[in-house]
Amino acid sequence: MAKASETVLEIDLLALEHNYRFFKSRIKQTTKFLGVVKAFAYGSDSVAIARKLEVLGADYLAVAYVSEGVELRKAGIKLPILVLHPLPVSFDNLITYNLEPNIYSIKILKDFLRVAKEKELNQYPIHLKFNTGLNRLGFTEIEVEVLTDMLNGQDRLEVVSMFSHLAASEDLNEIAFTEKQISTFQHITSIFLPKLKSRPMLHLLNTSGIINYEKAQYDMVRSGIGLYGFGNEAAIDAQLKPVATLKTVISQIHTIKMGQSIGYNMAYKAEADIVTATLPVGHADGIGRQYGNGKAYVTIQGQKAPIIGNVCMDMIMVNITGIDCKEGDEVIVFGKRPTAEEFASGAKTISYEILTGISQRVTRLVVDN
Repeated sequence: MAKASETVLEIDLLALEHNYRFFKSRIKQTTKFLGVVKAFAYGSDSVAIARKLEVLGADYLAVAYVSEGVELRKAGIKLPILVLHPLPVSFDNLITYNLEPNIYSIKILKDFLRVAKEKELNQYPIHLKFNTGLNRLGFTEIEVEVLTDMLNGQDRLEVVSMFSHLAASEDLNEIAFTEKQISTFQHITSIFLPKLKSRPMLHLLNTSGIINYEKAQYDMVRSGIGLYGFGNEAAIDAQLKPVATLKTVISQIHTIKMGQSIGYNMAYKAEADIVTATLPVGHADGIGRQYGNGKAYVTIQGQKAPIIGNVCMDMIMVNITGIDCKEGDEVIVFGKRPTAEEFASGAKTISYEILTGISQRVTRLVVDN
């Protein structure tokens, strides 16, 4: 891969393919696969990722909001797209672009039914979400009867899937909680399915669910962070490949004398003579202030260079004492080493946050060879 000459986020589609095949190998051949491409495909490039998943044979895609699905349709993506959090203000666009809404409350169902009648829709595909313990979105068990009454009395909408979301599938200290969620979902579907005219798909497992609860794969599984190279546990991470690598370059090198300060608010004072490099990436690019003052490091010539001082809006400073490098040299902020998970952990956060937080002003470079 080419050396960086500016700050770029490199998107490796061969790594995506590797991760996709890894998770496919964990499920039955008959189980469908949904790739989550919300939030610019976890901060990468949603169109490039969606196109690759389409080529690889994914069955479904999922986005958070209608606008994300519209972008994919305009780019020519044909796969079915589930919108996980549709809002009534976007229903017209959702229908225009043939997106499939997650219906998660009686109010949303009423709102969408009204629009479906106005547009004279016939068996438009919808997905029903049930709350089994995450307590974020979803119907409760006690709403099953009124829900089935509403759905069976019309032919505008067709339920194509029922699903829920696990709250702690990566935490093996919470097996009892997850098992309770699985049994709750099983109970709800056993009551609901006989009341429907046709049988929808069932899906429950997320990335960590695929790894830890294979028995509950039902008709389809969903993977988001796993596709991008992270399985929420070190043993799985070692078998995956990070899709995104954030690279930048050294803008300037300084020799700092003992006692001199670096950056805003003199947050760092040199306890000895050191050499620093200034890099053109900062909190406006997604490297938040929490990563400053030694909480994270970058690599230059394969060696660790800790961030020192406060992160600036457009720049960070790193300690390169003892590293043989020069102005213009490439810097890896995160990628294979450190990984996004490793980079994030120093600031006590997670890979999801650093990946999805990379600003759209950072150039994306898609690599597929």
